Amino acid sequence: MHSVNDRPGIDPGDWDFVVPPQIHFGCGRATEVGAVAAGLGQRAWLIGGQRSLMTAGHRPRLEESLRRALVSAEIVAISAGEPTVDQVAVALAALPGGDRQGIVVVAVGGGSAIDLAKAIACLATNLPAGLSAAEYDQGVVDRLEGVGRGIGITVPPLPVVALPTTAGTGAEATRNAVISCPRRGFKKSMRSPLMVPRAVIVDPDLTRDCDRQTTAAAGLDCITQLIESFICRFARPLPRSLVLDGLPRAVWALPRLLSDPGDSAARAAMSHAALLSGMALANSGLGMAHGVAAALGVECGTPHGVACGLLLPVAIAVNAEVAASDYALLERAIDPKAPAGPGAAARFIARIEELSATAGLPRRLADVGLGRERIGWLAENSAGSSLRGNPRALDTADLEAILAAHY
Repeated sequence: MHSVNDRPGIDPGDWDFVVPPQIHFGCGRATEVGAVAAGLGQRAWLIGGQRSLMTAGHRPRLEESLRRALVSAEIVAISAGEPTVDQVAVALAALPGGDRQGIVVVAVGGGSAIDLAKAIACLATNLPAGLSAAEYDQGVVDRLEGVGRGIGITVPPLPVVALPTTAGTGAEATRNAVISCPRRGFKKSMRSPLMVPRAVIVDPDLTRDCDRQTTAAAGLDCITQLIESFICRFARPLPRSLVLDGLPRAVWALPRLLSDPGDSAARAAMSHAALLSGMALANSGLGMAHGVAAALGVECGTPHGVACGLLLPVAIAVNAEVAASDYALLERAIDPKAPAGPGAAARFIARIEELSATAGLPRRLADVGLGRERIGWLAENSAGSSLRGNPRALDTADLEAILAAHY
């Protein structure tokens, strides 16, 4: 579908490419956080999850690294699941007072913790200090896409150093923070190129504490991002080249990690693929699986990776005709011996279906608690930037029929 743009000598069109200015990858490199943070500030606000920061075995090493670099540190927020408007507003109201010059935000966790950190870093400079949580509430909403007053991000956020502890979301390399509001019934993004973390430390060792379900959900989120950013109607050559590197690593690594969590080579490959998936989606777009996953998270509280894992095989089948040439390219990237043409595309579809089954996550919408009577609502509320990128155009009626068939 898009392969003409990848041929040498063909005009690739206009494009932008925004990624973190610093990327440090490798096992054991989390201990470099002090030196990295010291290049951006003198005081660190730590934000993470209960397991990824507060009780994590790597926490003492991170704090010692910051001390050695003469960076003072304090924990200012703890993630409690995917960030909500309420959680962000409460965290903003509880931030330390005083001058914020020289502060760097260090995010340690999965996509939820990193998104919370990016939102706090952004709003700490774009909203006044010292307000109550109730006052911050509307300020948060007004800076989300599609709700509130659509106020843009104009002031550079506090610099963020991101250390992912899962291999999947790619949030360490994206320009947005996904925030939901159960009270208002939405899940939207706060987005700006200014929100890309200033530095990323991807240490595969930090993912060792993930249980099997977290590994499966994060891994399928990564694979969904890689595939959807490749076949997206807004895809561009550079992000697609990242997918051709990252997807073969991910489909090789995930089954191995699920059967042997101690496989260090698979762990490194999965972390590498997750980073590339974040860069690819941030500079391209996504598709149906992500569009529906957001609405499913609002309706059922389904974790994002679980929702992506459920919807990926559905989206692959829905786009099979229009994206067949891209599927063939992806299959041949995974297996250079695969036959060209329709045979390779069919093998790719079967491969993704088998991988999804191996992960052992929910396979039907009923399995995550969706009521049959809510299928129409789910279809109506899946519209957004992700669905607009889907290679096959889908209206609400199309989507409702697809979802009903997979209930």
